[in-house]
Amino acid sequence: MIEALSRRRGWLTGLLALYFLVNIALRLALPSSLELDEGQQLFLAQWLAVGYDSQPPFYNWLQYGVVQLLGDTVLALSLLKNAMLFACYGLVGMTAARIIRNPVLVVIAVLGLLTVPQIVFEAQRDLTHTVAVLFAACLFVYALVATLQQPTAGHYALTGLAIGLGVIAKYNFVLLPVAALVAVLLDPVFRRRLFDMRLVLTAVIAVAIVTPHGLWFIEHLRTATDRTLGKLMQDGDDGRLDQIGDGLISLAQALIAFSVVTIGVFAAVFGRQLRAAWRTQSSWSRLIGRMLLILVAALVLLVLIGGASHIKDRWLTPFFFLLPVYLALKIDLLDQPLGSAPRHFGRIALLVMIVVPLVLFARVPAARLTGDYKKINVPYQPAIEAILATGRHRPTLIATTELQMAGNLRLNAPGIPVMIPGYEAFQQPVTFDAEHPLLMVWRDKGQADAPLEPLLQGWHDAYIRAATGASANPIEAHDIALPYHYGRPGDLYHVRYAWVYPPAR
Repeated sequence: MIEALSRRRGWLTGLLALYFLVNIALRLALPSSLELDEGQQLFLAQWLAVGYDSQPPFYNWLQYGVVQLLGDTVLALSLLKNAMLFACYGLVGMTAARIIRNPVLVVIAVLGLLTVPQIVFEAQRDLTHTVAVLFAACLFVYALVATLQQPTAGHYALTGLAIGLGVIAKYNFVLLPVAALVAVLLDPVFRRRLFDMRLVLTAVIAVAIVTPHGLWFIEHLRTATDRTLGKLMQDGDDGRLDQIGDGLISLAQALIAFSVVTIGVFAAVFGRQLRAAWRTQSSWSRLIGRMLLILVAALVLLVLIGGASHIKDRWLTPFFFLLPVYLALKIDLLDQPLGSAPRHFGRIALLVMIVVPLVLFARVPAARLTGDYKKINVPYQPAIEAILATGRHRPTLIATTELQMAGNLRLNAPGIPVMIPGYEAFQQPVTFDAEHPLLMVWRDKGQADAPLEPLLQGWHDAYIRAATGASANPIEAHDIALPYHYGRPGDLYHVRYAWVYPPAR
C-alpha cells in the first residue's frame, strides 16, 4: 500500500480525505449531544470577538464562520475539525517531501501521525484549540523549511502568517518558533536566513495578526491566564521541591505517553535500520533534532522556574508532532533498501484508520453493556425539548453555568440566546416580560434534586434587578429525568430547570 501511495501522491490525499469523511459520518450518526470542547465552541460561536476567555480565539473565529454557513449543528463542528486535521496531514506531507528523498518514507512520515494517540484519537474525540495550534505548527514548520531552502518574500511572509496564527491558536505555541530560532542560530548555514531583510516581513505580518487579540489579552490578563495557570500549577501548599518533582515526573510521563507508540511502531517495523539510523545526520535532521531537544529543555525550565507541576501529554502536540517526520528522515539518510518495512507500516496505518473511528463510535452504544456513560450518552436533546414544552411561552434567553451544557442548549434549542455568568460582556438585550420569560437550566452530574448553583442564583438576582428594578420572585425549580442514550433500563439522567418571569408590581 505504501509503495502504491508513494507512486501516486493523489491516492494518499484521497485516502486521507476518505478517512476524515468517515469520521464526520460516524460523528453525525451519534446522538445530538456534545463533548466538552464542542459545547464550548457552539456557545462561543454566538459572537465574533477579539477575545473570549482563557483560550485565544483563532479556532473560535473559524467556528463562528462555519456556524454562519451551516447553523448550530454537529456538522458545523465536525466538518471544521476534520478539515483542519486533513490540512495538518497535508502540510506534514509537503514538509516531508522537501527534506526526505525517498517518496516511500515521505508517505510513512505522513501516516506516522496515525501513531500519535493525541492526534489520531484525542483530537477526534474532543479537542479544538489543540487542533488549531497543531495546524499552525504544521504550517510553521513547512514555512520554515521552505524559507531555509528558498528564501523568497513569499516564504518569509508565510512564516509570519504561521507564527501569527499559532499565537492566537494557543499560547504555548510561542515555544515552537523560539526553539526554531535557537536551532537555526546554531547552524552556520541556516543562520544566514536570519540576517535577511525579508525577515522584517515575517515580523510585520505576525505582529499584525497578533495585535488585536494581544491588546485584549493585556486588558484581560487575569481572564486569559488564570485557568491555564491553574492547570499548570500545583494545588495546595506543598514545598518547592515537591512541585519540581511532580512537574518533572508529569513531564516525563507526558513525553512517554506522546512518543511511545510512534517509537514502538517504527522500531517494530524498521528494527535494526532504526537503531542504525540514530547515527545518521544531515542539516535537516540536526535542525529538527535540536528543535526537539530545545523544546524539552524549555519544558524543563517551565517546571524549574515557571512553577509548572502538571504537564499534560496533549499540550505537547504542537511540538512533538514532528517525531514521525524526524524518524523517517533519519531512516532516509541510511540510503538503504527498506525491504518489507513499508508493507508492514501500511498494514498498521490501515488498521488504525479502521479501528480508531470504530472505537470512537462504538464507545457510545457500548455503555448499554458497560454502564460507563460518555458525555454523548447524556440525553440533552430530549431533555431540552421536554423542558421547553413545559413553558407557556418560548424563552428569550437561557442561562446555565457550564460550557458543555450551554453548547447543548444552543444545539437543541436553536435560535435562543444562551448565557453563562461571567460572559455578560457579550450579552445582547432581550425582551423580558410576561410573554417573554427567561429559562435557567442546571444539573449535578445527572443526580436528582441538584441545588441551584450560587453563581446562577447571583446572575438571576442581578438580571431581575437590572431589568425591572425590583427584587426577584422565589425560584421554583423543577426536575426532569430521562433515560441515557443507549442506557441500561432504569438509568436516568436528571436536569433541573426554572422559568423566570418578571416580579409582579
